[in-house]
Amino acid sequence: MASPTRTSGVTDTLKRTAQVRSMFIQTETTPNEDSLKFIPGVPVMGEGTAEFLDTKSALKSPLALRLMGIEGVTGVFYGPDFVTVLKDAETAWSVIKPEVYAMLMEHFSSGEALFRTEEDRESAGPQDTRILDTDSETVAMIKELLETRVRPAIMEDGGDIEYRGFTDEGIVQVKLKGSCRGCSSSTVTLKSGIERMLMHYIPEVKGVEEVLDQEEEIALNEFQKLEERLAKQHGDEKQGSKRDSR
Repeated sequence: MASPTRTSGVTDTLKRTAQVRSMFIQTETTPNEDSLKFIPGVPVMGEGTAEFLDTKSALKSPLALRLMGIEGVTGVFYGPDFVTVLKDAETAWSVIKPEVYAMLMEHFSSGEALFRTEEDRESAGPQDTRILDTDSETVAMIKELLETRVRPAIMEDGGDIEYRGFTDEGIVQVKLKGSCRGCSSSTVTLKSGIERMLMHYIPEVKGVEEVLDQEEEIALNEFQKLEERLAKQHGDEKQGSKRDSR
């Protein structure tokens, strides 16, 4: 006669196998061609969002750590019911997608926790639009609009927006995350969509600008320096070839 423990283990295995077979992960394209939205059909974060752009930040979540280990993956973003994966421009989705599918299937059918601890979960999710007692009426209105009007629309595209501040000059500072990061249409989204709406409802708002973290600013500056060096090198080679042809 089988022991209760063994019977329970077999039952759990059968349940997980059935879940894997019945799970159908959908994908949706985003405005950013290097980002893809995966929808497993089950809650992911449930509430809030979390973003991982390197191995160090991904240590909080076993799934994010595994996804970041796929060659070509540069970022992972959790939404309430989706996972957005970002890749570099050199790697094709046809190479990455099968591995992402397999890891998502394995995770969501295993019942494994998304974060290692509850503390990791709380620290990973943004609390940016939580209205504080110290917030002015204007800042409270900005946060309310970002939370109720802007954030849901951006999440549809597999991204998120984070409130970063309101300057004395009337500029709302925000940070775009997930698929919106590095997207060519993000400037249009900020200026034609978010900025126009905030200025319409809140006269004190004079504009909206995107801010970067210190690490991102350093990386962007280094990239710009590299582009300038390559452009100069190309120009020198072009001049050299002209002289040789004479």
